[in-house]
Amino acid sequence: MGRGRQKAKHTKVARDLKYYSPDTNYSALANELHSSTPASSELDKWAEYVDDDESEDADEESRTA
Repeated sequence: MGRGRQKAKHTKVARDLKYYSPDTNYSALANELHSSTPASSELDKWAEYVDDDESEDADEESRTA
């Protein structure tokens, strides 16, 4: 008898999540999309973690193949 009750509860939760729409701040979204600062500034903070050797290895493999 517990399986039916459990399935009904999961269905209710899934339905609540499906039709849930949080408030969206469209002005903040527009400001972010139309900002004057380039997106590369965010990428620069991760530049130290990028391994440039991988792209060189791929070039060498394509030349030898």
